[in-house]
Amino acid sequence: MADRLTQLQDTVNQQAEHFCNAIGVIQQTSFPSKFLNFDRTGSQTPNATQSTQPEDYAQLFAQLIARCAKDIDTLIESLPNEDSSIELQNSSLKKLENENQETAVELEEVVQKGELLLEKIQSALENIAQAQLDMQISIKQSFQ
Repeated sequence: MADRLTQLQDTVNQQAEHFCNAIGVIQQTSFPSKFLNFDRTGSQTPNATQSTQPEDYAQLFAQLIARCAKDIDTLIESLPNEDSSIELQNSSLKKLENENQETAVELEEVVQKGELLLEKIQSALENIAQAQLDMQISIKQSFQ
């Protein structure tokens, strides 16, 4: 997983992409308008494809841009604060290291218990297999 700054950069890039796409769609679907004191010849009616697509692009891009802005705010808030001192960071790292060591000890205990259980299961399976072999041999001998 990427670090927070990379996530923030990716989200900002995604926001820029949303803005560019929104502007592109607006340019594609917008109607020409007349300017005062400017005489222009040509058709002022929209083409057939624009009038047959009643999709609400404004609502769609507004949702995408708003959601992306919230993500950017969340990522910015999760960044470390300038006020955090080196001593505070070091104590936090020491605390995390102690927790990591305690968890490692617990993990080793669980692994040892698992290995003992595996040995018991393998021994039981060997006993079952041997009993089945002995039974098959005794059945064969009784038929002979």
